[in-house]
Amino acid sequence: MADSSFDIVSKVERQEVDNALNQAAKEISQRYDFKGVDASIAWSGERIEMRANSEERVKAVLDIFQSKLIKRGISLKALDTGEPQASGKEYRISASLQEGISQENAKKVAKVIRDEGPKGVKAQVQGDELRVTSKSRDSLQEVISLLKGKDFDFALQYVNFR
Repeated sequence: MADSSFDIVSKVERQEVDNALNQAAKEISQRYDFKGVDASIAWSGERIEMRANSEERVKAVLDIFQSKLIKRGISLKALDTGEPQASGKEYRISASLQEGISQENAKKVAKVIRDEGPKGVKAQVQGDELRVTSKSRDSLQEVISLLKGKDFDFALQYVNFR
């Protein structure tokens, strides 16, 4: 019988992020506490720009956006957020989405699988994803639950289970 496998990836559904951003923008435009503070959130190329006239307000914009991401099932670990920066009379926060598993992060995950996972499970890096193979499907499910129990500083998804 052939080996079973699955891939560990770190991807973000761009449409869901776009929907969360649009919901946040709509809430910001309608909320009473944001009237007259020029608060906004929008795409700026590949980055997300949040603006307001005070540091507290721009942090509140970020908080609204994060809550919308959570409701849409997107991990906040995929959002790389900068510090509020003063720019003239307004404050800005720039955020970007992290996609793909870097080589060093893939090695960390592979080491955890090797050290703590069941015997006979192999993990190999393939570009910006990690393929995990084993003869037993139960072993693969043990690996998934092991990794879900670990707290990595990046988001993981498990796809192509076969």
